[in-house]
Amino acid sequence: MALPPEVCIRGAGIVGRTLALLLARERVRVALVVPPATQGPQDIRAYALNTASRTLLESLRAWPDAAHATPVREMLVHGDEGGRVQFSAARQKVDALAWIVDVPALEQQLADAVRFQPQIEVVTEPAPAPLTVVCEGKASATREALGVSYEVTRYAQHAVAARLEAEQPHDGIARQWFNDKGEVLALLPLGGTPGKTVALVWSVDQLRAPALLAQGDDEFNAAVTEASHGALGALKLTSARAAWPLARAIADRWTGAMPGQANRSWALAGDAAHTVHPLAGQGLNLGLADAAALAEVIKTRDYWRSVGDPRLLRRYERARRADVLQMSLATDGLQQLFSHNLGPLPALRNWGMRGFDRTRLVKHWITAQAMGLKA
Repeated sequence: MALPPEVCIRGAGIVGRTLALLLARERVRVALVVPPATQGPQDIRAYALNTASRTLLESLRAWPDAAHATPVREMLVHGDEGGRVQFSAARQKVDALAWIVDVPALEQQLADAVRFQPQIEVVTEPAPAPLTVVCEGKASATREALGVSYEVTRYAQHAVAARLEAEQPHDGIARQWFNDKGEVLALLPLGGTPGKTVALVWSVDQLRAPALLAQGDDEFNAAVTEASHGALGALKLTSARAAWPLARAIADRWTGAMPGQANRSWALAGDAAHTVHPLAGQGLNLGLADAAALAEVIKTRDYWRSVGDPRLLRRYERARRADVLQMSLATDGLQQLFSHNLGPLPALRNWGMRGFDRTRLVKHWITAQAMGLKA
């Protein structure tokens, strides 16, 4: 890059690369900090991406092929005492409620797009720029160095993840079960439609997670099959298992001035700014919405404003903080609702699920919100 960068992005995950491509499309010069590659364990992550996220990634020509982006045509959510909610793409009059996307495939698409974008310079060390955007994830060292408080509320749960092969086809249906212990088990369809591969995300008590990881394959298969009520028949592991602690968190500041550097600013995006419970599958959608919002305020700025103008950055923070807080409170409320079993609460929550399932207009509106369709 002949001229110095206008934006330095620290963190080259999905959110960081997406932001780099959005800015480069607007002729903004970007330095993208990509650390040296390391050989890690098999990546078994899969994300549920909504319509807004798909549209964004397609505009960058970074959407994975059909084998790595499976449409969800229905979602079935089960309570612990017969409560059930069904969401349907057909009733919503859309092709899919969401798409379950293989993380490695999406990361490769974004890396290829970055490679062919002349406005992006891949660097191994941060470069000075009017704006530094921190996309390093929830354990961001840069955020800590900036003195930003990251307010974390820890759940007494870990998420256990794996890939499984089902005895019966998943039919493009995402299935989720809440139980009376506050656990949430999700089986997400993978491998295209039709297919029998599913991604497991199982939120369990933090004391139970190590035992599930230590089980033999046959014992674990039986435990998942039982917890999913045999909905897809017998389930069989096809990958290693992974686990991580669950928390919701939000940074007290998302933007600010770079310490000791005149006319230079910083902003946070993605998990560096916020995390939510995974039960609604909205974590990456929120991060991609951050990237879209920040790119938009930079794109529409007055010609005389710097990309690091504090007024622009405050506009970005105000726009995104409200949406993130709304989703964080909603997912936390659901988790709390199923983690307590005092008195009539179990009967009431399952009665509420059944009632909600019959309210078409409300269900339609909530589904549209989750899809990123705000109108």
